[in-house]
Parts: sequence; structure tokens; C-alpha cells
Amino acid sequence: MKRGILILLILFCFAAPPFVREAQAMDPVTIAILTPIAIKGAQVAAPYVMRGLASGARHMVSMGYDLINFFRLPLGFLQVTAGIPFGQLKGGLNNIVAGFTAPVKFTIKTLILPVAFCNIGGG
Repeated sequence: MKRGILILLILFCFAAPPFVREAQAMDPVTIAILTPIAIKGAQVAAPYVMRGLASGARHMVSMGYDLINFFRLPLGFLQVTAGIPFGQLKGGLNNIVAGFTAPVKFTIKTLILPVAFCNIGGG
């Protein structure tokens, strides 16, 4: 067993170096020449980036609302059990339904989050 591991380790040491990438640096003069072009490109893209960030932020706020709705489930159970004498049955059932649907909504919105940052669809 030890001999096989040793042979595998030695083989890996000789086989791995050809797969190592070389470091490639950019010349500072090239960076200085391309900077004005990059600034113009950033100015053109800025409105789209800001619109995407705003769309993603709105989507994340709605995810936060669903995350808070997780806590409506225990509240609903409390209203249904201890609040029946006080007329809390209907509100408790509404809270239980909202508490059960919140994890599903949160999961769906989590999966759609990357698309929401692209400002595609209704997100």
C-alpha cells in the first residue's frame, strides 16, 4: 500500500510540471496606452451596471421579506392554539399558510438571483 502511494507521488511530481501555467505579465506602457479606452468603455457600461445592481437589490429585498415570513409559521401555530379564545383562528391560519409557502418562495428567488442582477424578466 505504501509502495503504491510512493510510486503515485513520484509519478505525480514528474507529470505535474508540464501542466503548470506560466505567469504572463502585461507591460506597464501597454496599460498606460489602454487606460483611456477602458475608461470610455466603463462610462458606456455604467448605466447598465447601475440598472442591474438596482434590479438585484430590489430582488434581494423581496428575498428578505420572504426570509422574515419564515417566522410567521410559529406565530400562526401560537395564534391557532392559544389565540382561539381571542378570535385569532383566521389570522393564525393565514400566518401558517404564509409560513409554509415562504421557504418555497425564498428558494425560487434564490435560484433566480443571478438572473435578477442581469435585469431580465420581472425580477
